[in-house]
Amino acid sequence: MSTVLCSCLLGDNARIRLKLSKILYEETADLYSEESSEESVEVCEVELKGCRREFYLNQSGAEISIGLPVILEADGGFDFGMVYSMGRIARRKLELKGLTEKIDELSAVIRHASEEDVASFSEIRKREPEIRAACHDRIERHRLDMKLVDIDLRLDQQKLSVYYTATHRVDFRGLVRDLAGEFKARIQMVQITTREEARRTNSQGSCGCSLCCSTWMQKIHSNPFAEKPQNFDASNGDSHSFNTIGLCNRPKCCLGFSKSNGSGRNGLGRGNGWPTVGTIFAVRDGNAVVEGVDPQRQCVWVRYESSGQKRRLSLDQYNKMAGRRQG
Repeated sequence: MSTVLCSCLLGDNARIRLKLSKILYEETADLYSEESSEESVEVCEVELKGCRREFYLNQSGAEISIGLPVILEADGGFDFGMVYSMGRIARRKLELKGLTEKIDELSAVIRHASEEDVASFSEIRKREPEIRAACHDRIERHRLDMKLVDIDLRLDQQKLSVYYTATHRVDFRGLVRDLAGEFKARIQMVQITTREEARRTNSQGSCGCSLCCSTWMQKIHSNPFAEKPQNFDASNGDSHSFNTIGLCNRPKCCLGFSKSNGSGRNGLGRGNGWPTVGTIFAVRDGNAVVEGVDPQRQCVWVRYESSGQKRRLSLDQYNKMAGRRQG
């Protein structure tokens, strides 16, 4: 995966995302009645660098709107962000993430960002290639087996976050000391997965659209079939394995949301004879669920719910077993 990132809050992609979010907010205002005045604290969702979105409380009393640059409370300092959603939509997202009970622990919006703040943020973005090169040079000097993904220097320049991927534990204590002496800032090393790396790239997938994880998905691992390599689009009987792997080199998240043409008796797909992933059928000791299918090897993977045992069956064996138990 390329490490060339497109996560600027002031770029064209960010303006398009914010415009779409504003349209959604206006549509909900037209569809529903006025928001309850009982909400004493206004919650807003703010987008930060790297397609990170966090929730903040607007306790300053200043009016905010989608797309407005704001200064935010941070760990011992302050940071820069853009208001992404607010009102009913932001509270609904907060509820979906299960953070309603922790609303009092959220950080606050300090004030609107001034032109000087925007200029300072732009200057930091211009320095990032130099900072990334310096970090990469230090990593090679310490001979650490890790991949540098991105760096994030906070607006107050008091904290530098270094995002990396690694296949095992890395002892980066010497690296942290060198970086702290170089940049005179607190260093935070953040190990991320390949899916989170793809989210930070904010690029386009093979479909031509922006990545789902960079735009609308609240949680990267929110669908249950994204981690199953046997899952595929069974609408025409072909695996399309060449088109099921995303930029993160993992099965695409959109696979969990794809729908087949429907299922007939015994959970078989129409016109292809293969069962649909997730089909549950009765066996002698209870139920079994179809975990995946492999048309190339002519087999079906099933898991017994009672024991958790997985078994590979031929298509004929599956048809006989599912037909005998359900027929």
